[in-house]
This record gives sequence, structure tokens and C-alpha cells, in this order.
Amino acid sequence: MTPVFEHGPRGGDKTLALTFDADMTAAQGPRAAAGERFDNPGLIAALRELKVPATVFMTGRWAEQYPRQARAIGRDPLFEVANHSYSHYAFTGGCYGLPTVGEERMRADVRRAYTALRRAGVTDPMPYFRFPGGCYDRRALRSLASAGVTAVQWDVVGGDAFATDADAVARGLLAGVRAGSVVVLHCTRSAAPTTEAVVRRTVPELRERGFRFVKVSALIGAAGGRR
Repeated sequence: MTPVFEHGPRGGDKTLALTFDADMTAAQGPRAAAGERFDNPGLIAALRELKVPATVFMTGRWAEQYPRQARAIGRDPLFEVANHSYSHYAFTGGCYGLPTVGEERMRADVRRAYTALRRAGVTDPMPYFRFPGGCYDRRALRSLASAGVTAVQWDVVGGDAFATDADAVARGLLAGVRAGSVVVLHCTRSAAPTTEAVVRRTVPELRERGFRFVKVSALIGAAGGRR
């Protein structure tokens, strides 16, 4: 069974991980071709400016659409890149209206994503996988067992998806984080236009509260392999 990781240790060091989903569903391809942007270079610039380590869960389609950005993120030691599927199709039914990938295609979708990431120039993608929409069931966990990945979920919903009020999103994030938290946010401007502002607002305050930002791999390491 594929292991699932949701958060790191609650005691001791006040560490937390900001994670960003760089997703693009196959059906969105024509929208990107028509000029709608699904990347967010301002957000990545803000993370670099603030020196915030982060984990980016990237779909294969996103890497194909934005190979220069994928390569730059993947080769920057501040970040680590993990797998968010190739197509961003759901692995279970009833997942936010996403199309659903069949069980026979689940492993192939994950493998295809890793291939796309490497072709874009991400030299060492992490063995972590985030289910599209965060939706999974035991069948999906069984299907991916041979892929050798850890499914990374979260314990804090950033709330930036389709939000327009950055202050409200920031307040919710600040209220939800605890030691060891994994926060899910997004780095696609079309779907999450407030994320850069949220990061600029919350990072300094969290540091004032004594939090230290780490990548997901550091939280998993601190958990000693616990799921």
C-alpha cells in the first residue's frame, strides 16, 4: 500500500512546509494555447526573495507547457519538485469535477509525469506524489504501491484556489498552521491569483512566531519514516 504523509512532528522544532501545486488539466490545454497563463513567476520570485524553501508538486503537462520554468525550479536548491500526475485527472470519482483516470492508467500517468519532468530539465524529481484534488481511496493507494512513491497530503488548506481576497486567505492560513504543518497552495495565476500576496503577507509573520520553513523531504525525515 502506498504510504500517505500529512504532516511532520508536532513537538519540538517549529517547522512547516509550504507546498505549491503547479497543475494543468489536459482539458486546459486550449486555454493555455489561447494565452491564459497557468504559471506564476512572481510567486517563485517572491519565494526566492524571501528565501523560503518549498516543494512544488508539478504535473507533466505543466512541465511541458512551461519547460523553462520547470527547469529553473527543478535546478534551484531552494526548491524540490515532486509528482502531481501527468494529466491532473482524478484518481477517484467525484473529485471537484475533474475527469477520472482509470485504475489501469494510474501507474502509467505517474510514470509519464516523471518522464515529462525529466525531459523539461528537472534532473532529480522527488519520490513524492500528490493526488489531483487530493482525492484518493484504497484502490488508488494499492494501484500506486509499485510506483515507489509516498503520497503527500496536507493538514492546512491554504484556501488560495479561486480566491480574490488575499487578506482573508492569509488570515486563514495563519490561523491553521502548527508545528509540522504541510500547507497546500497553488502556483497557477489563472486559478490562484492571490498566492504571491499571501506568501509575502504570511512568511514574515510566521517567522516572527518562530516558525522555520523547510521542504517536505525535511519533514518526512524528521518524522523518521512515520506516515
